[in-house]
Amino acid sequence: MEINICSIEGFQIGNAHDIKAATGCTAIIAKDGATAGVATYGGAPASRETELLRSEKMVQKIHAVMLCGGSAYGLDAASGAMRYLEENNIGFGVGKGVVPIVSAASIFDLNVGSFDVRPNADMGYAACVDSQNQKLKQGNYGAGTGASVGKYLGEAQSMKSGLGFYAQDFDGVKVGAIVVLNALGDIYSAESGKQIAGLLRKDKNEFLDTQKEMLKNITSCKNVFENKNNEQKPDVNATTNTTIACIITNASVTKPEANRIAALSHDAYARCIRPVHTAFDGDTIFALASNKVSADAEIVAIAAGKVLEKAIENAVFNAEPSYGLRAYCDMR
Repeated sequence: MEINICSIEGFQIGNAHDIKAATGCTAIIAKDGATAGVATYGGAPASRETELLRSEKMVQKIHAVMLCGGSAYGLDAASGAMRYLEENNIGFGVGKGVVPIVSAASIFDLNVGSFDVRPNADMGYAACVDSQNQKLKQGNYGAGTGASVGKYLGEAQSMKSGLGFYAQDFDGVKVGAIVVLNALGDIYSAESGKQIAGLLRKDKNEFLDTQKEMLKNITSCKNVFENKNNEQKPDVNATTNTTIACIITNASVTKPEANRIAALSHDAYARCIRPVHTAFDGDTIFALASNKVSADAEIVAIAAGKVLEKAIENAVFNAEPSYGLRAYCDMR
């Protein structure tokens, strides 16, 4: 049964953004702490506090995940979450105060809007404050404000995507996904197999197949971005991608199980994004568990993949045309 993602116990989710600058951030807060894991399979990630999520590391729970625009600059939004959490006395007690643990990952959206405006500590703080309202919006909001897909031949032939989320209740075990869809590749419906977003022809009226376009450059010897003889080659900005997501659940899981949930959730990326996990993407998935109900972690991982598929579709379906980019509503 589909549910409001904000109804999953133990979590608050909020957005902040600068529409004019085409960037933003999305905060997922766990006031009581959440068992956490992460899996990064893309070749170009921008992230913070992911090493401590490895199963063998000491920290067992974290207090927030920040999904950001702004590339590596945007990770500064996590500092705002640190401030918000400290003000609310959330974090590990260390005698004189608390130390919140905030993990983060970011997408590259700097070429869509204003290059010199990025999520900062103030914007991160604002996203945390917004999480108190529990009125989350999809599409051109939060970290999805400047997101786009299908960028192998440059921004001019790409499409607008955004922030998407979806959640279900499986006999009391609630599982949800929040995704910022900013892929190099094309987006497909996992259910129908049809392309729903991605690389466009020059006239922008029909889809191209990114994988077929890439195969045309198979002899280009590593530097596929070099433009020789004025041929249509991949744009230098094809390195500016990444899809980031966070799975949240009320299930009780261990830290190794949380890492496995994050890893298996990448199956949803593979079913919906073609190609995925390239050297030009920083594809990352976090998993957070509030440990409220007993559940089989392996089956939770399957559920996580299913809700992430829907969240990816919602990131496409709710995107609005903007910044000179067409969206799903323009292609129907």
